[in-house]
Amino acid sequence: MQIIHKYFPELTEKQIEQFTDLQELYEHWNAQINVISRKNMDTLYTNHILHSLAIAKVIQFEKGTKILDIGTGGGFPGIPLAILFPEVDFLLVDSIGKKIKVVNEVSNAIGLTNVIALHERAENIKDPFDFVVSRAVTNMTDFKKWVKGKFNNTHNNTLNNGILYLKGGDLSEELRGISYSKYEIADFFEEEFFETKKVIYISY
Repeated sequence: MQIIHKYFPELTEKQIEQFTDLQELYEHWNAQINVISRKNMDTLYTNHILHSLAIAKVIQFEKGTKILDIGTGGGFPGIPLAILFPEVDFLLVDSIGKKIKVVNEVSNAIGLTNVIALHERAENIKDPFDFVVSRAVTNMTDFKKWVKGKFNNTHNNTLNNGILYLKGGDLSEELRGISYSKYEIADFFEEEFFETKKVIYISY
């Protein structure tokens, strides 16, 4: 938890408590439903929670912003972002039902009131959103097809509505022909894990 406080020193007591509780909750549920690789449980705060929060170093979401997290798995990046932005509405979707069970159990246990989790395919979500977030669920060409027509036309944040995508490695081939902005997470966080990690932003 200290690593979250290191980069986000202005957390409220409630947020500190919510972030702190995640370790025990994910250990409990991960033992029953494997949503995080077992070897990664030791690095939950760096590799999953802090990684998710890199998006918050790119943009501070305004109150009332609507966000769709596609392929959320165990709730990343949606749950850490929902803790950080309690006045922002999050819809977390995954095509695997048991992962959504974990998301619901964790978000209920820490008292998140701004999260809805659905067992659903992204293509079937019809509501409009301001931003779609995700963590490397597929290649960007396919991902753009999934999110087509899902964006609000009114822009209320410092960035225009669009995709905020967490991904690592060399993306030049995958993103060829796509207009995007790239943020190196190593510019925000000094841990070795983030050396090749990026936030990709595509405006809509």
